[in-house]
Amino acid sequence: MERKRGESMYLGAIEAGGTKFVCAVGDGDGNVHERVTFPTTTPEETFEHVIDFFKRYDVEAIGIGTFGPVDLHRESPTYGYITSTPKPHWSNVNFVGAINEHFRVPIGFDTDVNAAALGEQLWGAAKGKQSCIYITVGTGIGVGAIVEGRLVHGLLHPEMGHILIRRHPDDEFAGSCPFHRDCLEGMASGPAIEKRWGKKGIELSDRTDVWELEAFYLGQAIAQYILILSPEKVIVGGGVAHQPSLLPLVRQNVLDFLNGYVQHDAILHHIDDYIVRPGLGDNAGICGALALAKQALEK
Repeated sequence: MERKRGESMYLGAIEAGGTKFVCAVGDGDGNVHERVTFPTTTPEETFEHVIDFFKRYDVEAIGIGTFGPVDLHRESPTYGYITSTPKPHWSNVNFVGAINEHFRVPIGFDTDVNAAALGEQLWGAAKGKQSCIYITVGTGIGVGAIVEGRLVHGLLHPEMGHILIRRHPDDEFAGSCPFHRDCLEGMASGPAIEKRWGKKGIELSDRTDVWELEAFYLGQAIAQYILILSPEKVIVGGGVAHQPSLLPLVRQNVLDFLNGYVQHDAILHHIDDYIVRPGLGDNAGICGALALAKQALEK
């Protein structure tokens, strides 16, 4: 039953993707009560759908986890903007401003993968941990990080999907990233798989060679993240990661690349519990946006 304005108080959540938007209302425990999904078109049309959805509820705060790059620095004149994205029509869009124009409530704003990492830390696979990373492998590759209980921000925000990696000696694929060609995203994202093999990943589920190569690149990247950030949990989500054979291959590649250097029981003897699928499943992003709303309200 839909709850109308005045009947209850909610937190609002927006998971903004390059293909679709998910909007939801829920509570401070990560429970989603109502949600709606619609395609990402122009900002004007997309925001109209967002506003129409939230007008039905008394939201106390709204959390936004979005594709980027974005400006997260509150003192910046472009705070709350999607900045230099290759997504048509969305460069230099004032996301927070568009929402605040209609809803005078606290707004939490971060990348979609940082939001998912936060959701997983509060209610999912990294619950009770002080650090974790969340990796999404799909249309692109993004990585969100929590270190010492805080989301990682800096000069910008983590862009770990674009790290440079060693090429497999038998791989002659040039890479699909328009900026770096053979960075991680250029070699292991969904579009990279399709461009290399001529079919979408879902059509290649029985090809062992496809997933061994994919695991080589993802395992190499995760080994680097472990060496740099030392997360207590590694969470791998996204459409490509639904391939059942992928995660076991990734774990083995991580062990191979680390080669015994990181002497910790979680990696050496319990890697199946260390590199895992999202505890929140496909709700990691939208629950993460609820978590951003919760943080904004508490601040």
